[in-house]
Amino acid sequence: MKAWKDLQPVARLFGQAARGRLWLGAGLATLTVLAGIALLGVSGWFITATALAGLATASALAFNVFVPSAAIRLLALGRTAGRYAERLVTHDATLAVLAALREQLFRGWAQPEAARALLRQPARLLFRLTGDVDALEVFYLRLLVPALAAFGAALLAGGVLGSLDLWLGLALALWLLLAGWGIAALVVRRARSAAWRRAVALERLRSRAIDLVSGQTDLAMAGRLAAQCTVLDATDARLARADRALQRLETRAGWAYSVAGTLALAGVLLAAGVLAGRGTLNAPAAALALLVTLSAMEPFAALRRGAIEAGRSWLAARRLAPRLQAGEGAPATPEPVPADGAALVVHEASATYLGVHQPTLHPLSLHIAVGEQVAVIGPSGAGKSTLLALAAAELRPSAGTACALPSTWLTQRTELFQDSLRDNLRLADPQAHDERLWAVLDAAGLAADVRALPNGLDTPLGEGGLGLSGGQMRRLALARLLLRPTPLWLLDEPTEGLDPPIARDVLQRLRSHAQGRTLLIATHLRREAALADRLLVFRQGRLVDDLRRGSAGFAAALQALRPD
Repeated sequence: MKAWKDLQPVARLFGQAARGRLWLGAGLATLTVLAGIALLGVSGWFITATALAGLATASALAFNVFVPSAAIRLLALGRTAGRYAERLVTHDATLAVLAALREQLFRGWAQPEAARALLRQPARLLFRLTGDVDALEVFYLRLLVPALAAFGAALLAGGVLGSLDLWLGLALALWLLLAGWGIAALVVRRARSAAWRRAVALERLRSRAIDLVSGQTDLAMAGRLAAQCTVLDATDARLARADRALQRLETRAGWAYSVAGTLALAGVLLAAGVLAGRGTLNAPAAALALLVTLSAMEPFAALRRGAIEAGRSWLAARRLAPRLQAGEGAPATPEPVPADGAALVVHEASATYLGVHQPTLHPLSLHIAVGEQVAVIGPSGAGKSTLLALAAAELRPSAGTACALPSTWLTQRTELFQDSLRDNLRLADPQAHDERLWAVLDAAGLAADVRALPNGLDTPLGEGGLGLSGGQMRRLALARLLLRPTPLWLLDEPTEGLDPPIARDVLQRLRSHAQGRTLLIATHLRREAALADRLLVFRQGRLVDDLRRGSAGFAAALQALRPD
């Protein structure tokens, strides 16, 4: 019951995304298998019947070679076309389902606080999006499709032999189903633990290999490089042991299917001999029965690989199910919109992060009008970034309400990816043409630097923006901010870590392009807070002062901040 509960979200998604194509692909696979069995059986019957007819001139002249030869050609062409169509339809349907699955996962990860979870365990969640999603194709391509095709093969083989002898046909169909599906079920049961161990070991191996490569300098300085390599070797050894266990099980499964097929063939051969001795079965019919039996076990053997990988797929389904269910509810109710004239309205809102028992932000009421430029100041941990997270709807209030206009959040970290400079910019506006990209680069003071690069906008960046200086990365983030036509800008320490001349230039450009927009800046630097006409002073998660430019406390609060 627990396994089925884990599979329900995945099964529901399979049904919603491509139900018709999934069943069509399974039907084509079954028809292809049936055509192959029929082709072998009819060919054996035809060769045997032709050989016997050729023993006498009269029977040779009377024997009709056209109908069976036409049937053989039709079955051969049908099997080839069916195989091509089956591969085309099943893989197209599977890719459509996996694409829908990734979209659903992204919706689940787009929930409030999802970004923090991604930062805590990026390697694990990346593995969910790649390895776990790919593992789910096993349920359809290597379990459902072969199981239906094998069922059709058992019915065809039983029907053909049943037309020769009813009990022989029933016995063969039952043996094929019991032995074929029974071996697969046993393999699924035996392979689950090894498949789970392999999936966990592979995930840990990838994560630790990334940690080793990205942190090798720090590890070497701490004297932990050899220890990390030892841990990596141990993880690789666990993965190898799990692989060997699965390979042994697959070999034994192949042997079991061979034995089951041999027993079925031997049984039919003995039965055919008995029936031929009684005169109820002729030689062509016996050849037909033997060749149909010979090929009937092959579709069941195709279940072997899927049975080996079923454990990994079940584990993937169990790990993805919560996120799929979260994604299903993602587009539920739209975010509340503040009243006209307001950019951000917070009413008795408090906030608490997952895993933290004490509230990060105590009950707060706040109104920021459209066009205001506000700085949120206070010591580290006072709740500045939490207020920005509420405004961006990245964090839902644990009590009260918070609603804001559409916003763009410039976080403390500049998130750049291993891609071209152009595509890093287009994250903000995928439809932006080069002329607009150059305009925002010029506005951010980065156009001259980009023109000096050999490939301009096509310059590839390394992981995390490798290839650009800290100032250039911040300017690129500013250019990306300018591409977003949102009325509210949320700036979290926008110039932290920059040299004073670069920081002043970035702030000047921000000021010149912020006309008509609402700014909410979280900062502890004087140069950043000087952009604002209103200061919100936070301490220990509480708003302790609300100061406007021109008031006595405004200048004192600004002067108390850290200088440039």
